[in-house]
Amino acid sequence: MSLPKFQVALRGEALLAHPRFNKGTAFTASERKAFGLTGKLPYRINSLDEQCQRAYDQLQSQSTDIGKNSFLQSMKDQNWVLFYSLLTRHLRELIPIIYTPTEAEAIANYSHLFRRSEGLYLTFANRDSMEEDFLEATKGKSIDLFVSSDAEAILGIGDQGVGISAAKSVIYSLIGGIDPSKAIAVTLDVGTNNESLLNDPLYVGWPHERIRGKEYDDFVDKFVQLVRKYFPHSLLHFEDYGVTNAQRLLQRYRDTHAVFNDDIQGTGAVTLSTLMAAIGVTKSKLCDQRIIIYGAGSAGLGITKQLRDAMVSINNISVEEANAQFWLIDKHGLIRESLPDVREDLKEYVRKDAEWEECQSNGDIKLLDVVKKVKPTVMIGTSTHAGGFTQEVVEAMAAGCDRPIIFPLSNPSRLVEVDPRDANDWTKGKALLATGSPFPPAKMPNGKDYIIAECNNALIYPGLGFGSMISQSRIMTDTMIIAGARRLASLSPALKDPDDALLPDFGDAPSVNFEVAVAVAEQAIEEGSAGVDWKKEEVREKAKERLWQPIYGEYVYDKNGDK
Repeated sequence: MSLPKFQVALRGEALLAHPRFNKGTAFTASERKAFGLTGKLPYRINSLDEQCQRAYDQLQSQSTDIGKNSFLQSMKDQNWVLFYSLLTRHLRELIPIIYTPTEAEAIANYSHLFRRSEGLYLTFANRDSMEEDFLEATKGKSIDLFVSSDAEAILGIGDQGVGISAAKSVIYSLIGGIDPSKAIAVTLDVGTNNESLLNDPLYVGWPHERIRGKEYDDFVDKFVQLVRKYFPHSLLHFEDYGVTNAQRLLQRYRDTHAVFNDDIQGTGAVTLSTLMAAIGVTKSKLCDQRIIIYGAGSAGLGITKQLRDAMVSINNISVEEANAQFWLIDKHGLIRESLPDVREDLKEYVRKDAEWEECQSNGDIKLLDVVKKVKPTVMIGTSTHAGGFTQEVVEAMAAGCDRPIIFPLSNPSRLVEVDPRDANDWTKGKALLATGSPFPPAKMPNGKDYIIAECNNALIYPGLGFGSMISQSRIMTDTMIIAGARRLASLSPALKDPDDALLPDFGDAPSVNFEVAVAVAEQAIEEGSAGVDWKKEEVREKAKERLWQPIYGEYVYDKNGDK
């Protein structure tokens, strides 16, 4: 494979300090001479393999996961190629370190672990200079991806004020093949209602209660319009926005720009893929499933809408018919007519009180009540209610269907609705299982290991994004997402062996996401939302050409080159 060639304008210390171009001890003898590095580096020239071995040995000296996270963050600040190459070599081992679940701890301690800024910080207090700050951060860059967050609802740990969404951007490059120089993480700092942060003298964000209402909407809109004005073909990713804003912002902008909310659409898409694999095992239709969603926040509602839209698209039924297949439950029980202050975005799923008269004697209609009456085929947990799927609930579900499909998706693992090994035991190995965090295998009655599928957004959202970007799609349509989800489902090991995992191994995430990206781009071209003039049969080769890989290129000094 021929190495990429770069004309680089940096020399000496400036080159060594630039993570995009720094090679450390891998600079060749001719590069050291051309860029003034001979006296700034030790004599030995290392290969990338040797550098990765050294870095891995250093990583192993860290005794805690948060220590490993900090070490890898420091490496990313120094050398992108080495950072991504190390992760690629140890993908399954290190994803939980840089992403779920360890990243939650890193974000919760962001102000105390802070060493170096990265990305773009847009603060409400400095809103008058937003365009100037935006242009300063993006000057001379060709940005394909903005990963934005207001940090109100992070990874099950809630409001973190100024938590940067860099981990999502890393996954786009690591697994999706997106050039990290073309991506930027953006924090929209609108304050925080987290009292511990407001009272922390080391808190690095704006120490003010969260801005709401029109001021908030105007601030976010100003940012979105800057993205649309200066980078019209980019993808704008919304991450960790609170339940009152996430769906609303997605609906506001999805028809005017390529926007994507991973908490809503990514979670929905990977859950759709997993469910389609499961019904491939049970030989049933998507529209015939009776689905309980336990947890009606952004993730739960996003899953509901994604599954509902897929029923409409795939099974050719009406929206009303599809809505009737869902029973949503929150902390007040089943979402029904008599509940006060039902959110507007939940109203199309509200159940009539008359249907549940026999269950209302004790007030709220609980999960067990719904399971016994509905006899669900699918039960999905997004509640962060640890242990919410009790033995009584799971056994009641198993009594009502042959192969109960149970997805306890809450993160981190300590908040999961049921340990999948317990669900497997309580259903005597009949359950088809997937979780939101990694779990060890369960034992089947015959003694065989049952691999628990990890219903991790990272199996699909990088591919959804890459497919949208390479096709320069004007918008991210529901049909593009469904096309990606169906491609992922088609790769399920369970379709070959019903007792195998419902999703591909996470170690295969890069190749899986490439297939998703191809399906998304093909769909964009077919439906006319793409901005490129390609034929569908050209997509796979075009996508290969655009994949970024963590390898060192050959550098030539050019005072007018990259810097």
